[in-house]
Amino acid sequence: MDKLRGKKIVIAGSRKTEEMSLLIEKQGGIPLVRSLQGFVYLDEKVVEKELLFCVNNKVDWFVLTTGTGTDTLLGAADQLGIYADLIHQMKAAKVAARGYKTYALLKKLELKPEVIDEDGTTQGLMNQLSSYDFSNQTVVVQLHGEVQPALIQFLEERGARVIQLLPYRHIEPELATLETLCQELKTNSIDAVCFTTAVQVKYLFDYARREGMIETVLQSFSTHVKAVAVGKVTAEALKEEGLKLVIVPELERMGAMLIELVKVYGRSEAL
Repeated sequence: MDKLRGKKIVIAGSRKTEEMSLLIEKQGGIPLVRSLQGFVYLDEKVVEKELLFCVNNKVDWFVLTTGTGTDTLLGAADQLGIYADLIHQMKAAKVAARGYKTYALLKKLELKPEVIDEDGTTQGLMNQLSSYDFSNQTVVVQLHGEVQPALIQFLEERGARVIQLLPYRHIEPELATLETLCQELKTNSIDAVCFTTAVQVKYLFDYARREGMIETVLQSFSTHVKAVAVGKVTAEALKEEGLKLVIVPELERMGAMLIELVKVYGRSEAL
């Protein structure tokens, strides 16, 4: 029960930090909360404009990247009185879905996607879409709090007219938190960082680039500090930043993420 004894484990999320801290402490570790999630808010005026476009224009594809974001948009459409219209448009178009939560929501709505990703990642989704021609087609991409430049570029290079639905907007986390974590990485005074969303990865590495610390941060993760991701999408974001070794559980849950970290340290001790 003490595989994390003396290890300083950073929690980069803002949800369930008390529960995660307790789990770390039970394994003898020292939890450090460094929330990189930032502040999230629903931009209702922008959402209304985007949804009205969707129901008043021909849409050839809906590319849905998260179940939560899709559900939020449907809820907003319901408040606007255009829920049935939006569902009608989605049924008339082709739909691509990333992630099991998105697929589960579509199944509940009796919507059968044309394309489903291979592994819950954006790259997996692009692989499945690569055989389609999007020339002169309107493609609505549902995003969740952050842009997806690789996905948007992928679609535009294939001729799509891309409309981005981004209901949630993010405000960066406190600079003091970013500075503290970067200094901890620089001095190797922490042992692992647990990331629970891709946006946390973005904020950390964007800050490191702005401050001229990117090489230092990458070096720390490649030598002393373990990068831990809650799931495949977050792991994908870390790998896109150049990290070769990312600890990620099969089951995308916070508890499973910490159990996987414990296993890694357990295997290290056995060597």
